[in-house]
Amino acid sequence: MTLYRLILRSFRRSSSISSTTATAASQTLSLPSLTHTRSFAFSSAEEAAAERRRRKRALRIEPPLHALRRDPSAPRPPPDPNAPRLPDPTSALVGKRLNLHNRVQSLIRAGDLDNASVVARQSVFSNCRPTVFTCNAIMASMYRAGRYDDAVALFQFFYNQSNIVPNVVSYNVLINTHCDAGRVDEGLNVYRHIIANAPFGPSHVTYRHLTKGLVDAGRIGEAVDLLREMLNKGHGADSQVYNNLILGFLNLGNLDKANELFDELKERCLVYDGIVNATFMDWFFSQGREKEAMESYKSLLDRQFRMIPATCNVLVETLLKHGKKTEAWALFETMLDTHTPPTFQGVNSDAFNIMVNECFKLGQISEAFDVFKKVGKKPGSKPFAMDVAGYNNIITRYCELETMEDAEKMFIELTSKSLCPDVNTYKTLIDAYLKVGKVDDALQKYTKMVESGLRVIPEYANRWFSALIENGKVFDCAPILTKMCERDPKPDAVSYDMVTKGLCKEGNFDLSIDLVGQMLRYGVGVAPRLREFLNDAFGKVGRGQEIERLLAMRGPGYGGYWRPSGPDTVGPPRMPGPVSV
Repeated sequence: MTLYRLILRSFRRSSSISSTTATAASQTLSLPSLTHTRSFAFSSAEEAAAERRRRKRALRIEPPLHALRRDPSAPRPPPDPNAPRLPDPTSALVGKRLNLHNRVQSLIRAGDLDNASVVARQSVFSNCRPTVFTCNAIMASMYRAGRYDDAVALFQFFYNQSNIVPNVVSYNVLINTHCDAGRVDEGLNVYRHIIANAPFGPSHVTYRHLTKGLVDAGRIGEAVDLLREMLNKGHGADSQVYNNLILGFLNLGNLDKANELFDELKERCLVYDGIVNATFMDWFFSQGREKEAMESYKSLLDRQFRMIPATCNVLVETLLKHGKKTEAWALFETMLDTHTPPTFQGVNSDAFNIMVNECFKLGQISEAFDVFKKVGKKPGSKPFAMDVAGYNNIITRYCELETMEDAEKMFIELTSKSLCPDVNTYKTLIDAYLKVGKVDDALQKYTKMVESGLRVIPEYANRWFSALIENGKVFDCAPILTKMCERDPKPDAVSYDMVTKGLCKEGNFDLSIDLVGQMLRYGVGVAPRLREFLNDAFGKVGRGQEIERLLAMRGPGYGGYWRPSGPDTVGPPRMPGPVSV
């Protein structure tokens, strides 16, 4: 009995000790752990080790961001004086420089290239120098207007004299200008200048311009050499460059060489531009080989490429040109069916303009409006959101037929779609209204154009003021002229001269005096002939001293300026002569 009690007592003691230990352990575990334990969701230690090695390799390949940051306390390394200067990045087009760019672009869109050039050139000497994008914009506009010497002179002024760094677009515009002006060797010199001095290489657009210029100059062998040089420099096979050479060989009657280049393009580029097929089609049609032309077209369709609108437009124009209207309309329908923005844009306003113009050409006026509103029939296709260029085209067609009611309807629809009519829209309507004798409608559009903030080119303004004055609307011209000059930094002296004389002839001398005061305030200047006319007209009604005192006011105190001598009109400033790079 005693032995049993001893054993039982020892057992109870051990159990109480173990329970005490467990309680202490549980209390210890309930306390917040000071030691961070990291658990891994790996099935084995080998897998965890492999993950650690992978992370170490990633850190060696991609170091953390703090390792790439420069120590702010460390001195900045001195700039390398031998490092080439780079063109402006797109981030430079902000603030005042963006405002300057938009101002130049608005003048370009209005067609006032002379004032756009003046604004851009004068900004070089201000604290808001133009970016390379602004310089390129005015250069390209001069090229599109056929003013090649002015485009070359602007390149010389901006990039050689004013120390602005050109980019590849600047050089491409210059090369294109030289090639279209028949100076291919000058274009090649610019190309060599890019390779030797520019911090970038020529682009595929550079080779497009040069090969086209060489082919047009009858130097197709040099164009082929330039193609090989483009490929050797690592550029991809550009279908436009190949098309220039193929067109050149076709014009020479060398079909075998043209097919050889086409086969080479197919090998190098599985998805090529359909403009090459359009070139073959046009040549086959001109040779009377209609079968081969349509085979070339069908071979392109069999590849089932999703062609961009620019490619389809060239094909449509080629088909319409050679009487294949059924195929042209079928291709246009396909473009509408594949138009599924934002995934894919299958049609643009140029395509609509081509088909609308075709309807007007055939005298199908109602069908033209239906085409303008046409949408795809395939499920998933979306209607095209027509832009201002498309509306301008159909308005122009209506104005040519003098159906002003339809043109006015399209203008109202244009404004109702939150689109802003541009200068061409108003110009087309105003000229058409004046042509059909609807002077009040023309005056209304002219007033609306000025109130919308669009700048009126002096050439248009003078023509419209002259027509309005001839139709007895001289009193309505004065407020339009005043509104124009409030926004125009360089008012036109001819418009003031015309309206002021018209008011004097109508006997409204008070309003004439107001316009003369505006001329002095805005610095337009009073030409000697206008001064003589004003003195004579005001003198006949006994107000000669009044006009003489007004014309004598000048200087900073008055805020005006009077040019005592010089020509009646002041033309745009002359551009410097062309200078090659």
